Amino acid sequence: MDSFAAKWQPTVLSLFRFITGLLLFQYGVAKLFKFPVVPYFAKVELFSLIGFAGSLELVLGALLMLGLFTRLVAFILSGEMAFAYFIGHMFKGDTPVWFPLLNGGTAAILFCFACLYLATAGGGPISLDSVLRRKS
Repeated sequence: MDSFAAKWQPTVLSLFRFITGLLLFQYGVAKLFKFPVVPYFAKVELFSLIGFAGSLELVLGALLMLGLFTRLVAFILSGEMAFAYFIGHMFKGDTPVWFPLLNGGTAAILFCFACLYLATAGGGPISLDSVLRRKS
């Protein structure tokens, strides 16, 4: 099992990068273009904190899907997700809510560490980074 899994690890890394980017991209689309309609994002304005986050998720999520500038993009997104957790979930009200199950921050934490992993692992063999590396 170990050798079989090791053989597919680079390909699965590329798939993981693509899916992580796609999921972040969908948040950007929902925040900025209101599709699909999510009540929490209904009144998001472009020049607001959530609008800025949506812009990052839209543009950087697309770059992550393509695997272009993966390490830098993933590092920025990891920071954005950490910021989102603390500002948007943990310290949302008057008193901090410490448990992610109670403050709705589970996805933000998971995205934060998924992107941190991608910032260290890179985009994998099926990425524009890989294509550009081969050409130089």
